Amino acid sequence: MKNCFITGILLISLGIIYIYKEDIQKLYSQIFIQKNKNISIKNKNEYYRDYNFSFVQNTENFSPKQKKDLYNIYYTAINSGNKSFTFYCPMEYKSCINDVKYLANDQTTLSNINNFVHPYNSFNKIETEYDTLGKVKIKINHIYSDEEIKQINNKINELKQELYNNQLSTKEQIKIIHDYIINNSKYDSNRSDNNIIKYKSDIAYGPLFEGYAICGGYTDLMAIFLNDLKIENYKVSSKNHVWNAVKIDEIWYNLDLTWDDPITSDGSDFLGYNYFLISTDKLLDIETTEHNFDSNVYKEVKPTNY
Repeated sequence: MKNCFITGILLISLGIIYIYKEDIQKLYSQIFIQKNKNISIKNKNEYYRDYNFSFVQNTENFSPKQKKDLYNIYYTAINSGNKSFTFYCPMEYKSCINDVKYLANDQTTLSNINNFVHPYNSFNKIETEYDTLGKVKIKINHIYSDEEIKQINNKINELKQELYNNQLSTKEQIKIIHDYIINNSKYDSNRSDNNIIKYKSDIAYGPLFEGYAICGGYTDLMAIFLNDLKIENYKVSSKNHVWNAVKIDEIWYNLDLTWDDPITSDGSDFLGYNYFLISTDKLLDIETTEHNFDSNVYKEVKPTNY
């Protein structure tokens, strides 16, 4: 009898839930909307960028209404340096969960968003959990370990006395860093051409401590120096390449250390300036295959004829 009574109660409860499921969902959504209003990112680490870009902006509104809002929420969460972040889809944004699902599997867009944060806050893996009622949780696995960040920062602090000179113009200061990185690094062709991974050449650690870099290593190390100097910047990527975009006196330039440190036929070292703080028009006049990027994403450096 007792089991029959419990079964009956369960069936009645399920029936009530089914009948009033839309009202329950509305109530649940309203609770989530209220939760979104109370959401804020208070724990922003020291590598948080407080400036915005055309493609993504920092936001304090975590109740999205369109796909663009989702981009900004993801960017703000990643930019803050946190390892996880939760927000809720409001009921009136009917395609929200579908858009979240699409974004979670859109590696190109996620990678583009990743290029706008400080290298230390960038991810090598990002996971999105969601349910049909609107709860979304982002989990961020960072590229740089705490120990790597500590070692890199200590080394840069050592180099400041040698490399920094506040009497120089911004371009002159960047040139000193550009030359230092190239003069103390070689392109890691074994990794890029043969997938032989001996060095951490894809991140700043490689060129700084091991003397080897591929484009990711050159770009990250330069970005870390630029951030330390309070110079606005981000990373631009094409299908197979990445380089720096740098803002000087309200003008954005391209800076590509990889191509200024080419592999020579006789193995000799070479320091070039063909890709040092140049306009995008000039960049694309020189080379278009590896620098063919999406101007809808990296609008600050879009060519004038775009």
